[in-house]
Amino acid sequence: MKPLNKHSNHPAAIPPRHVLATGTCEPVYRRHGKLGSLGTRCFVIRAVAVVLALAWAAVWCAAQSPAANALPLAGDWRFSLDRGDVGIGEGWFAKRLPDRIRLPGTLARQGIGDDVSTNTPWIGGIVDKSWFTAPEFEKYRQPGNVKVPFWLQPEKHYAGVVWYQRDIEIPADWQGKRVVLFLERAHWETRVWVDDRFIGTNNSLATPHEYELGVVGQASSLSPSNRQDSYFTRRLAPGKHTLSIRVDNRMVIDVGENSHCVSDHTQGNWNGLVGKIELLSTPLLRIDDLQIKPDAAGRTFSIEGVIRNAEDVGPLRSIEVSLLFGPRPGPDAADFTPQPRRLSFPVVCGTESTRFRWSIPEGDLTGLELWNEFSPQFYLLVAALPNGSTRTVEFGLRDIATPGTQFTINAQRTFIRGTLDCCIFPKTGHPPMEVGEWRRIIRVAKSYGLNLIRFHSWCPPEAAFQAADELGFYFQIETCWPNQSTTLGDGKPVDQWIYDETDRILKYYGNHPSFLLMAAGNEPGGKNANAYLAKYVEHFKAKDPRRLWTSGAGWPQIAENQFHVTPDPRIQAWGGGLKTRINAKPPETTTDYRDYIAARNVPVISHEIGQWCVYPNFDEIPKYTGYLKPRNFEIFRDRLEANGMGSLAKQFLLASGKLQTLCYKEEIESALRTPGMGGFQLLDLHDFPGQGTALVGVLDPFWGEKGYVTAKEFSRFCNSTVPLARLKKRAFTTDEKLEAEIEVAHFGHQPLENATLVWKLVSEDGKVAASDTLPARNIPVGNSTALGSIRLPLKGLVSPTKYKLVVGIKDSAENDWDVWVYPLKLADEPKDVLVTAQFDGATQASLRSGGKVLLTLPGNQVRNFDAAPVKLGFSSVFWNTAWTGRQAPTTLGILCDPKHPALAQFPTDFHSNWQWWYLIHRAGALRLDLLPKDVEPIVRVIDDWFTARPLGLILEGKVGAGRIVVCGFDLTADAAAEPVSRQMRHSLLAYMDSPQFRPKVEIRVEELRSLIGSSPQGE
Repeated sequence: MKPLNKHSNHPAAIPPRHVLATGTCEPVYRRHGKLGSLGTRCFVIRAVAVVLALAWAAVWCAAQSPAANALPLAGDWRFSLDRGDVGIGEGWFAKRLPDRIRLPGTLARQGIGDDVSTNTPWIGGIVDKSWFTAPEFEKYRQPGNVKVPFWLQPEKHYAGVVWYQRDIEIPADWQGKRVVLFLERAHWETRVWVDDRFIGTNNSLATPHEYELGVVGQASSLSPSNRQDSYFTRRLAPGKHTLSIRVDNRMVIDVGENSHCVSDHTQGNWNGLVGKIELLSTPLLRIDDLQIKPDAAGRTFSIEGVIRNAEDVGPLRSIEVSLLFGPRPGPDAADFTPQPRRLSFPVVCGTESTRFRWSIPEGDLTGLELWNEFSPQFYLLVAALPNGSTRTVEFGLRDIATPGTQFTINAQRTFIRGTLDCCIFPKTGHPPMEVGEWRRIIRVAKSYGLNLIRFHSWCPPEAAFQAADELGFYFQIETCWPNQSTTLGDGKPVDQWIYDETDRILKYYGNHPSFLLMAAGNEPGGKNANAYLAKYVEHFKAKDPRRLWTSGAGWPQIAENQFHVTPDPRIQAWGGGLKTRINAKPPETTTDYRDYIAARNVPVISHEIGQWCVYPNFDEIPKYTGYLKPRNFEIFRDRLEANGMGSLAKQFLLASGKLQTLCYKEEIESALRTPGMGGFQLLDLHDFPGQGTALVGVLDPFWGEKGYVTAKEFSRFCNSTVPLARLKKRAFTTDEKLEAEIEVAHFGHQPLENATLVWKLVSEDGKVAASDTLPARNIPVGNSTALGSIRLPLKGLVSPTKYKLVVGIKDSAENDWDVWVYPLKLADEPKDVLVTAQFDGATQASLRSGGKVLLTLPGNQVRNFDAAPVKLGFSSVFWNTAWTGRQAPTTLGILCDPKHPALAQFPTDFHSNWQWWYLIHRAGALRLDLLPKDVEPIVRVIDDWFTARPLGLILEGKVGAGRIVVCGFDLTADAAAEPVSRQMRHSLLAYMDSPQFRPKVEIRVEELRSLIGSSPQGE
């Protein structure tokens, strides 16, 4: 940053009434009656010639431009791998390193490191270790063809010490200035030498590494020799020096091997320096820290800061701090009318460090706008000392509070609609350091109706905060230690490191209004963790009330928390299997978590909801142009092709994607319809490529669509305003009424006045079967707002048909739900088809005589696999099978042709939809590997991509002179009592009674018998 002004005569435009003083500072506000000049080292504005708007525009431009007091160090560097960690002992800082590399950058991205092998020293736990021993992975363990299935694979890997070195030239005009080395993001620990002098070390994973290299000049011109601070006594002569940086990306401190700060599961364990690398010069008297404490209710703010003084000027002196602040335009602002404010006040400062606090009382700063997701107005403030030293911060007036169990931002109720970012950036490995890329990511998240990203066990760089401030988006930040892969409160180095890292995060990013929530980390472990976290939360609640604090994402729920993040209120959990609501209970849209919320006194954010998987998108593979490659996808593609289904990959993706989307819809709506709930955080809007490959996103790791749901479709049920319908069921008969209670979750910018509710029931051909408009009413900000009821008799409606219940708030929002209407009475069944659940002698005799058989096997009688058995359920795979011990279900729904004549009387999509629950929840998957390869099932079951076996739910074939349809679910009289099963039986029998029933593939009796086994499918 260029210095704003080297003078002390900054005028004030607004007269405050008082200031507060702490420590040795005694700030007193001074009024001025006219504009002041700005210093020539940054820019020159002649007050008499330039209007106020141009002056502030110049400040804004200067704030974004490269600083004149900065010396960029990007470019060619020398380097050397220190495999034996001998460089310090051998004095490598005093030697000329032999190899060349580009910085900023990483080793692996530049092809430096070791080939991946079975002995690669990964950082990251591997739950399913079958890759190391299983025969099916043998070819992927061979040198030259190593492919791992548990995360994205770097082309090169190196874990250890690396030395980076270059010559630097200290400018002569930096005489008497302090020189700082700025490394925006390093991975991980750095140590720095100038020539043969050791400067220091830094082990932050979240914030820049800054080093005081010394003061330019001769010893006699510097501060007294009795100063103990190293940078006061360090001297740095102008001219050429050797700068050496040692970077160690091993587990320097045990923050947990699965932490996304360090793990190979996500960004990869890279070694290098990214972002800005530069030398900075500042005067010896400078503002070392500047924190803005907003008061949104009072439309004002206070300032806290630290002035560092290395000048030899005696114990006390009065200096003037000048401030210039005004609105900062967002990225989409074509133009704006700035209103900069100018203030100044003196501070009595001592030697070394002086803390000061300055406060403006309520009412003195009229006209300031508040910051939130709907109106992201924020401000740029430049503080200057008389010697030209400046400090620039961006801030917004934003309060967050928790009256009861919901959040308020600027006193308005807010619902957190979040997703995770687990540091997944396949092209670079490391997070983007440019604002533009973060703008793109946040815009994608907003287009899907979200308003928050939770950074799971890591913290993004400055660019991410800047983009979020501009676009009106919220962040939850964390330090490290995920998934109990380390323990807390046991006196290990990680205990102090978390405090230190949190302090650093607050210093560098604490002014950003987007920084809304903070947890110490994810899912902590250790017998002393709760006590440790209670102290942590209490400490930082008091230190920084600009945001809300909680112990850990996931747990524990301790009294000190200002909000809880907990996995309890969600559809499916680890270990839930087939016993959870989505798999064990018929579909409905009434369930909420009101009892759970009512038992708590702070907001609850549902932790990592979703985790619903989709089939790998093999068309995505060419996107991986960086050093991280999807070798896992290549393994899965090989497996699918080896089992004869390579041509079905795209269809598997789309069908499983549709199932995934409806699972997410019910997850999100369950949270939205819960009175008093604080919000949810998805895992994840985009895929998580680690932990065995968790394809849980509707977007790929690049935040790109996969082809089965758009942002417009997703945001119908995930948004600031979402109409909701409470339906006790989704399958009806024509003698029933469709009954629904209509409500809305509205967390928009303001209440909706005179809102008109419109509903309609639409058939698959687009015809409106029924509709109505409810009286207009005002809708407050909040959820569980009842809007009316629907009581629709279904008699006379065309059936069987899938209908869509569409509910909309005119000119605001719309949502919809699929329902099915079936006839109460069906035509008589054909007499010449044997319907049976037994493949017994009578069944075989019927086939030998040329008869037709509908064999509907109970799911628990369908033969399973001895190894990795199929666990068939309605929902998609949860997280993935490799990391959950093959938790049920292990399938990803069904795939069929809706136009197949066997399904002509059974309305269906090509994928699983809610009506299939009635069949699938009691079904078994038919093993097509036991039948002739030419058997093409009427309905397929999509197997887990790790096993990728051919499975069916309904199939047909010729058996001697006879013909047969086999189902993996029972459709005999008792089993077909409910309308969905009854309709499926009717549709299959109608097909078997038609001329179209002409199976082409011959199936032997022995092959049919092999489909039946004693081991049940499912759990």
